Amino acid sequence: MERSPALSDHPRRPTTRSVSTPVRARDARIDAFRGLALIMILIDHMPGNPWEALTIRNIGFSDAAEAFFIMSGIAAGIAYSPAIIRWLNHDTRLWDAVGPMWKRAWKLYTVHILLTVVAIALYAWAAEMFLREEFRIVHNLGILFDRPGPAMIGMVTLGYQIGYVNILPTYMVLLIIGPMVIAAGLYAPRLTILAAFALWLFAGAMQLNLPNNPGGGGWFFNPFTWQFIFVIGLIIGISHRTNSRFFPLSPLMFKIALGFLIFAFAWRYMPVLGPFMNHKMSQLGALGAPANIVTHDKSMLALPRLLHAVALVYVLASLPVVSRICAHRAAAPLRLMGRQGLLVFGLGTAIALFGQILMVIEPHVMWLPWVLPVVGAGLCYGAAVIADTAKHQFHGKAKGQTFSTGAPVSIT
Repeated sequence: MERSPALSDHPRRPTTRSVSTPVRARDARIDAFRGLALIMILIDHMPGNPWEALTIRNIGFSDAAEAFFIMSGIAAGIAYSPAIIRWLNHDTRLWDAVGPMWKRAWKLYTVHILLTVVAIALYAWAAEMFLREEFRIVHNLGILFDRPGPAMIGMVTLGYQIGYVNILPTYMVLLIIGPMVIAAGLYAPRLTILAAFALWLFAGAMQLNLPNNPGGGGWFFNPFTWQFIFVIGLIIGISHRTNSRFFPLSPLMFKIALGFLIFAFAWRYMPVLGPFMNHKMSQLGALGAPANIVTHDKSMLALPRLLHAVALVYVLASLPVVSRICAHRAAAPLRLMGRQGLLVFGLGTAIALFGQILMVIEPHVMWLPWVLPVVGAGLCYGAAVIADTAKHQFHGKAKGQTFSTGAPVSIT
């Protein structure tokens, strides 16, 4: 099998004496797949449109959410590990190492609050404009109208989350602990992965989650389980930064990963295999196996979803043709949206919620589900073009003033 030119077999472990942080070209695969994941999130967040058939969740168990977390982890490992390395080498202060990730977490918090307010405003407007009271209770909104005081407190403390606007809080938590995880991953990547796996397993067995308040229950994206796929991404990103590869490029591993993807597809669609496998998982659950082992639960990042996502990443990362496709000019719109990920995610979320309302109000307009996702993707691309142009103009002026920000690769 042909070896990817940017990847070798073994990660380099840092020492506190000297750790090199080579400057390497931006990997087109990261931006392209992140852009693709964001478009799939936009599509899937307008249930009932025909484009859903083309998203990742139709070929197995995972969907764009797993892709979002693992790609964000990879990008975070690439972007932020050099600052952690400089601190470990005693070249910078501790704040210089942790500050960038924590500042990013704060930015995500502000975006999350903004999107939550936008969602509330959209559905409140729809309920008033179209005299449809169901818009006041969808996506966990009923609590806000019944108990506005506790709900508002819960919103700012992240205990109250609205459906379809609930992925960023978990990502914030993971960015806050990210510096510690990167430091551990630099010294002991395999032990770090093992610890993340142990926490994932323990959280599933003990039903450990952060609480929702008000409303009860836990976070939809359970940070104690979803951290595992993010940590996998971080370790991949750290290795990628040093021109190495954490998961060895092996023909045997490639065949196993590809075989599991085929098996997962058959599990979903074969009339006999699917019920048989689900029944066996149920039997394991009756014997006391952790819930995230024996279910397909998304909140807990259940094992079938996790394995499907990791296998898919491994297969795609092992194929040199994927790198060429992602670097092709035809994939430039995806790469651009991936680079402007936070903007695309925020705008796409607002568009998707508005699209949901329109599709409920006009269920008999047959062309609406076909057009809304396409228009939404076009608007996201247009916003990304504008933001990217403004960024380059700003950097051009900054260079003219001999000023440099030294900012790392942006994420999300």
